[in-house]
Amino acid sequence: MSFLSKIFGNPNEKVLKELEPIVAHINEFESECKQLSDDELKALTAGFKARLDGVSERDSVESILSEILPHAFAAVREASRRASGKRHFDVQLL
Repeated sequence: MSFLSKIFGNPNEKVLKELEPIVAHINEFESECKQLSDDELKALTAGFKARLDGVSERDSVESILSEILPHAFAAVREASRRASGKRHFDVQLL
């Protein structure tokens, strides 16, 4: 560990600490997504796209994306689990 890292900390660890709450939020939706049928899971994607359609302001798009991101990642994780039989680990979401 370098002298500067001891003083200022590791920048990678700071980024990971910022992302940990998002992963926790994704995990909250996991059980909800498991209960959905395949068609309902597919409909989530259409719903995400519909929320973004017609939004032109950058700030609005970013706020909607940050809002749906945990739901979208939980849906992708569940779809992947159904297709491959394997679940993404939290570190893979990071």
